[in-house]
Amino acid sequence: MSNQGRIDRYTDQGYATELLEIRERLLLMAGRVEHMIGEAIASIVNRDTERAELGVDLDRQVNQDELDLDALCLELLACRQPMASDLRFVVFTLKMVTDLERIADLAVNIMERAKDLNRKPALTEYIIIPRMGDLVREMVRNAIDAFIQKDIDLAFAVIEKDDEVDDLYRDLFRQVLNVMREDSKHVHRGIHVQSVAKFLERIGDHSTNLAEQAIFMIGGDDVRHEGKLGDIRSKGNPGDTEEITL
Repeated sequence: MSNQGRIDRYTDQGYATELLEIRERLLLMAGRVEHMIGEAIASIVNRDTERAELGVDLDRQVNQDELDLDALCLELLACRQPMASDLRFVVFTLKMVTDLERIADLAVNIMERAKDLNRKPALTEYIIIPRMGDLVREMVRNAIDAFIQKDIDLAFAVIEKDDEVDDLYRDLFRQVLNVMREDSKHVHRGIHVQSVAKFLERIGDHSTNLAEQAIFMIGGDDVRHEGKLGDIRSKGNPGDTEEITL
């Protein structure tokens, strides 16, 4: 391709509009996913089965977002052949929509557990679950903002938050495990509560993936296999923690 062809491509208003549409659709999808997490938590904490029933419809919208964004990105790659930062933006958008779709699936899983839990008296007052929910919603939002705004410090802050989510998960697991040990009739509900916490912990992991991709896109540093922050922030490996089993 000639130099003139490259200039035409990057100054073409249609090209700029296509990039902007991808950006806006990614923000829309992330906002929808964040909303799903909030609805999932509300369905548990408020024992609101009606909200839980909306999960399938909300997930269908997110699935369509994924398909639409994939199509937009692939069309731009094929027709515009972007280079440098534009190429990285489009390629990492394709990767990020996959994590967002999986987060939506986990939110649906929480809603399914809510429907079962709401049929019986609450096992305990929910304190840790809403805290985990607030944290992972913030992580999703900040990871996408870091990607869009090219804010590497915000992306690292998301990764740091994952340690807090993991700690809350372990605390809840221990508490519920003790309740089940004291009375076997609580086992069924206890397992569902632990599953909800695990789904939230997994949302934290996917949010960390989003932040790691943002870091790579912004600065070219691949931190995916550094044991979370690893050597980059001298945090050590959070994986070296006590394992809890039933």
